[in-house]
Order: sequence, then C-alpha cells, then structure tokens
Amino acid sequence: MKSNNVIVKKSKIEGMGVFANRNFKKGEIIFKWGNIVLTEKEVKNLPKNEKGRVFLFNGEPHLQKPPARFINHSCSPNTKVVNDSSDVAIKCIKKGEEITSDYPAFLPTDKIIKCNCKSKNCKNVI
Repeated sequence: MKSNNVIVKKSKIEGMGVFANRNFKKGEIIFKWGNIVLTEKEVKNLPKNEKGRVFLFNGEPHLQKPPARFINHSCSPNTKVVNDSSDVAIKCIKKGEEITSDYPAFLPTDKIIKCNCKSKNCKNVI
C-alpha cells in the first residue's frame, strides 16, 4: 500500500508498519486517520481480526483504516496524535523511517501488551 506521503510494508517492530515516503519536518501532518465511528452493536458484529483495530477516541469506538491501522508503537515515537485524528511529526522524519506513535493514550487501562520497539527508552510493555 502506497500513497504520496507514506508506504505500508514489513516492519522490524511488529508485522506491517507505516514508513515515510518522503522527508517530514517537525510539526507537519503525516496523514489524517479517516477512521470509521462505530456503534457498540457494530463493534460486536465485527469479525474477530477487525475487533483488534477498534479503539476509543473521545469516548467513541473507532475502526482504524489503512494506513493508520499499521502504525506501530514506540516508547520513543516520532509522531503524536492531535485532536482532529491526525498523526503529526514531533521531530524531523527521514524518507524510509518507520512512523511510530505512543499507544497508551488509546489503550484500555487493563490491557497490557509486550513492547517490541527496541528503543533505548523501551519500557518492555505498552
């Protein structure tokens, strides 16, 4: 999957990842998510593999669409999420670099996931 700004391909962190297809400056929007807001009934009826792509944002369940669904977590992320559901560069990102974010803001507090980011600041769990 490829767009002008990003490409989705195999990641060293986990499965597939999103990579910069050009250089980004600090503060630049990488992309807007384009998520689908769901009802609780729609969430319940999703196939099992899609349920893992649902997260709460502003108290509503959202289904992540590509490329956002392929953003991997890092304990030293290079993007942050802003209010309009966009990933914004928090430092300069070079073409070919994996786009990463910090997941805990979107995970339920009772959900613990092993971290594979391998950054020097890795907390080993998300």
